[in-house]
Amino acid sequence: MVRNMTKPPAKPALPEGFDENRSAFQRDADGMLRREAFTPERVAYLTEQVTKSGLWKFISAEDREASRQTTLAEHPEAEDLWVFGYGSLMWNPALTVTESRPALVKGWTRSFCLQLIIGRAMPDKPGLMLAIEPGEELTGVVHRIDRQAVESETSILWMREMLSGAYIPSWVDCVTPDGPLRAVTFVINKAHERYAGALPVAEQARRIAHAEGQAGNNRDYLYRCHAELQRMGVADPYVEALFSAVTAITGESGEPHAGGKAP
Repeated sequence: MVRNMTKPPAKPALPEGFDENRSAFQRDADGMLRREAFTPERVAYLTEQVTKSGLWKFISAEDREASRQTTLAEHPEAEDLWVFGYGSLMWNPALTVTESRPALVKGWTRSFCLQLIIGRAMPDKPGLMLAIEPGEELTGVVHRIDRQAVESETSILWMREMLSGAYIPSWVDCVTPDGPLRAVTFVINKAHERYAGALPVAEQARRIAHAEGQAGNNRDYLYRCHAELQRMGVADPYVEALFSAVTAITGESGEPHAGGKAP
């Protein structure tokens, strides 16, 4: 349990009667997103519910598809596609991939700068999710998508990452153990209303430690990111500092929670 934390009555983030089992972000018993859940019907249902809530506005399916097509126009059709993940895409791509490997990207850095009020948070318990901003460098994971599966898998990827338009799909140069490659990733859209700006680490930690919602709690996302980087043998000073600050608030060990929810 979280130490020294009060729990005021939660304000519902989504309309009464919201069925998480119909959402694209339905998770399995281990708290992992499921590839099969990302369907146009489930995304349409979530969009309808978010619109009713008045909390956010999702971009239209047409605008999302236009974004995908514009991005893929820079990718040769005869080649496999690489996707760079720096957050949950590292350990839970929810895509059909043929290979995954560590990758270093220069010129960008991780940042919990994306405001969150649904899913792992609520309006009265707002949280933060990862994006990348211009900076020195970071290490993540690149996943390879077979050329014949690019259409199906990027459709799923855009339904996952491009619902609100808070990210900008971008191409980055990656350094991997098997040579350099070019991959698509998602960077923060600083013009979007969800961009939180450069918050002090202490404030980031406070929000992440307290935020929770229908899909679990915010800190489990950080714990899983920290665990994956440790598994890879990667020391990210920013993630380490935030992890230490959050566990100091919660009194937890920092182990990921079963199902993404605190005991």
